[in-house]
Amino acid sequence: MLLFQHLVDNTVKKFRSQAANLLTIINLGLGGFAILAVLQGQYGLSVAFICFAAIFDRLDGKVARKLNITSDIGKQLDSLCDIISFGVAPALLLYQSTLIDFGVAGSMATIIFIATGAIRLARFNVTESEGYFVGLPITAAGCMLTISHLLNGMVPDPTFMFIILTLSILMISNFTIKKV
Repeated sequence: MLLFQHLVDNTVKKFRSQAANLLTIINLGLGGFAILAVLQGQYGLSVAFICFAAIFDRLDGKVARKLNITSDIGKQLDSLCDIISFGVAPALLLYQSTLIDFGVAGSMATIIFIATGAIRLARFNVTESEGYFVGLPITAAGCMLTISHLLNGMVPDPTFMFIILTLSILMISNFTIKKV
């Protein structure tokens, strides 16, 4: 009986230590599904997947802090997943739905968004900024870009070039935002 209790305790401890990482992987999966939905022309579904990814991204940090299981690997994993869910997925969504009509300029704007998102995440991972973010977090930028898709057909198409490039600049700028 003691051996069984020890096994259960170790299993619970192991699961608890990986709970935040599991939520992070769910975020990644939702970002992957968002990309697949874009490739199938299901833009509304892609928007939904990215929004759900944002919820899981928020939860993983809360769980890690609440259970006191923050780690360097968790921070790196979160950034790798965020570049998919809030960099690649929203950029491809906007590219396929609108920016493709701008040719090379639309392609470049898409790549710039993904690249500045990666720079933003790399900078976040190597700096200590207790209590504040430097630049617009990629999660916020990706969600704003995703939500802007809902304006498709209501605003002139060049507006989307302005939005994606503005968000790109904001991600790598040096202003600070208090963490909530």
